[in-house]
Amino acid sequence: MRKAVRTSEASAGDGPYSQAIVSGGFVFVSGQGPLDLEGRVVGDTIEEQTALTLSNIERILQAAGCSMDDVVKVNVILADISEFSRFNAVYRTYFQEPMPARTCFEGGLDQIRVEIDVIAKSRD
Repeated sequence: MRKAVRTSEASAGDGPYSQAIVSGGFVFVSGQGPLDLEGRVVGDTIEEQTALTLSNIERILQAAGCSMDDVVKVNVILADISEFSRFNAVYRTYFQEPMPARTCFEGGLDQIRVEIDVIAKSRD
């Protein structure tokens, strides 16, 4: 069984997908970017865009009854891998030890500098 998670506190995105799905004891959060509630890209720097992206994820997790402490896996796409250390500086402020497992790579992103999806352990 799977259950969709929706919140008006984070960008709904513009594609045929759920913000998150709860299934098998986990919460699977779809790829999020630096979008405001109206779907506009916000922030010019990797720091600004990373903070908004992770805040969107945090709000989606809250809607699923979880927190960032429940995240076990993170996938990150950076438009420019040379911004990796600047990305990490912001990323570290959203998680506590032990840090989640993570994959990070460079990929072509349309008008954004970062996209992140996560898997969290459900509290249900």
